[in-house]
Amino acid sequence: MAHQGGLFDRIRFFFPGKSSGSSIKGTIKASHIVIIGVMLIPLFISIIVSMLSTVSYDRLISNVSKANRLNQIVKADIANELWDIVAGNKSFAQGSQYGIIGDINGRLDDIKSTTVGTENRQLLEVAGRAINTLTRYVDRLGSQMEDSFPVVENERILDEIRGVSLLISEILQDFIVLEIESAVAANEEIKRRAIIIGCIELGVMVLATVFSVLVQISVSSNIERSTGALVSWSNHVAGGDLSARARAPRIAEFHSLTENLNLMAEKIKTLLEDNIREQQNRQKSEMKALLAQITPHFLYNTLDSIVWLAEGKHYEEVVSITRAFSNFFRISLNQGSEWVTVHDEFKHIESYLTIQKIRYRDILDYSIEYEQDMEKKIILKLLLQPLVENALYHGIKNKRGQGMIRVRGWQDAGFLWFSIADNGIGITREQLENIRNQLRAAPAPDAQTTIYGLYNISRRLELYYGRQDLLEIHSVYREETVVTLRIPGEYHV
Repeated sequence: MAHQGGLFDRIRFFFPGKSSGSSIKGTIKASHIVIIGVMLIPLFISIIVSMLSTVSYDRLISNVSKANRLNQIVKADIANELWDIVAGNKSFAQGSQYGIIGDINGRLDDIKSTTVGTENRQLLEVAGRAINTLTRYVDRLGSQMEDSFPVVENERILDEIRGVSLLISEILQDFIVLEIESAVAANEEIKRRAIIIGCIELGVMVLATVFSVLVQISVSSNIERSTGALVSWSNHVAGGDLSARARAPRIAEFHSLTENLNLMAEKIKTLLEDNIREQQNRQKSEMKALLAQITPHFLYNTLDSIVWLAEGKHYEEVVSITRAFSNFFRISLNQGSEWVTVHDEFKHIESYLTIQKIRYRDILDYSIEYEQDMEKKIILKLLLQPLVENALYHGIKNKRGQGMIRVRGWQDAGFLWFSIADNGIGITREQLENIRNQLRAAPAPDAQTTIYGLYNISRRLELYYGRQDLLEIHSVYREETVVTLRIPGEYHV
């Protein structure tokens, strides 16, 4: 009974009237215990609600990412694979169309397993039925090809497949929109819950002032700063700024929440950056593969020329062409680097033209001029040699009489300018317009076409310099052709 009486005296200290001589230190200690106990309740609720909201938000973002990837596969992979089959690049049995469809179904089931909304799931069900329709069309295409149907019939089925793929893509786009809307609603719910929890905490702080003014001021200040920082962070993220990070709060219970939210934003940002980097690396790998296809006939013809000159005892020309041949491949390889100086790029052209002039002495002459101030500038290698090769094989060789190739380099308006001009057969207006259209098109032309080298250079310029207006072609039929490049002069590797 004595213990109960002591506790009662401590509580009664806060009311007017007679005091029973209770210890102030004990009363303050008891009040602090009450404050801590009451404050832990809203804090735990805040952490649990926030973690649950984080899981739900992460699931929605993950579904958006998965659906976006699946959409890319549906739009491109299956149609491209079947086009290769219809075009005769591979047989139906060799194609991986069923593997792609299986992958699509697997990805769709994975998304469906984590989708909560009824309308969202219904869209996925519709997409699943559309995929079944797509499979039936693929089966039908296989049957037609097995029965040797005309190509026109196969292309008609392919058009149907493309139409179904487009339908699936549109369904997935609708699903992505719904998921994003759900994510926005979830974010608003997080805000509302944060405000409610803040109000509860504010009420706790008001009650805490009855026991200790100092405790109330400290707690209210810390909570206001912490919740304000999280609300500000959530506004930035909701506005699309994934680089925003919530600062470490003064309240330790919020540390885990803040770290989880920052980690979630970092994962989303990393996912987007990895996807972009993957696409860029894939394109760079494709370009490097194209560079590896430097015309082997040039190698064979040059070696044949060396043998022919040696058999004719033209030793000085053998030395000249061999030295030029060595310089040509030294600069082409460049120790694996993609970048060379302007001086080396012109030396590369000079080596190439030296070799070709020995082979085509009766029809070929050339001149190379460039400003000395630009020779130490760094540019992407193998930009000019394919253009000079085009000038020779598609310009000079297709006309009668002596041909002239002029290569120039100069600086103007912050750009490095290069031009390759020839007085060959030229290009008709219709052919020139067709070439420009092909250069603007997304699919790469066949390696045997005359614009393959131009397309390669155009895409490399766009990939490495980030611009689509760096290559220009002008031509007058039976008079001349001029190809002009401009490269940012202040570009750094």
